Amino acid sequence: MIRIHFSRLMDENKEKIADLLRTTGLSRNTVASLYRETSVRIDLDTLSAICRHYQCNVGDLLKYVSDEEALTPND
Repeated sequence: MIRIHFSRLMDENKEKIADLLRTTGLSRNTVASLYRETSVRIDLDTLSAICRHYQCNVGDLLKYVSDEEALTPND
């Protein structure tokens, strides 16, 4: 399972979804699904826009966790 740490990045930067939409040009649906970790696919252009915006690496945004780890409440 892939965990998406997008909401954490937004919280750390004290940023609202509207601010991110304005600066990246991403759609509200895309950002909302990443924030809620309900995305099934992520476009490379989307990853690039987010990484450019936060000046981070893909590894700061995505993390692989085993199925056993995914079942535990500790991230």
